[in-house]
Amino acid sequence: MPFAHSRTVRFADTDAAGVVFFARYLAICHEAYEESLAAAGIDLKAFFAANAIVVPIARSECDYLRPLHPGDKLRVTVAPALLTADSFALRFEIFRLGPPEKLAARARTEHVCIASATRVRTALPAALAAWVNAG
Repeated sequence: MPFAHSRTVRFADTDAAGVVFFARYLAICHEAYEESLAAAGIDLKAFFAANAIVVPIARSECDYLRPLHPGDKLRVTVAPALLTADSFALRFEIFRLGPPEKLAARARTEHVCIASATRVRTALPAALAAWVNAG
């Protein structure tokens, strides 16, 4: 079952036209990703220090289905899926709460796990792999 994160659109998320700026959709998704990891008991600061890895985004895409405005209440779902031993994808859906609730955007990111010192791909650490597989 996907993790769900609640959020309110802030004025700082928007452009001069008063709608969420396109790049902020991915920032909102990343915020939900971090909250999902925290909910799974992964302390990011300790996790990255202990594992000497980084998990950069290698690919991202987003479909914008309807505009979002300051004050809109959102529900962002995060669903991880294992791609390989060293990579995973995250599928996001951003819903504007209603009534009626409306799907505002869909996004997908792909992440690779690399050793921070060598920048060589490495297997996902056990805690991260467990989080991905539980999604």
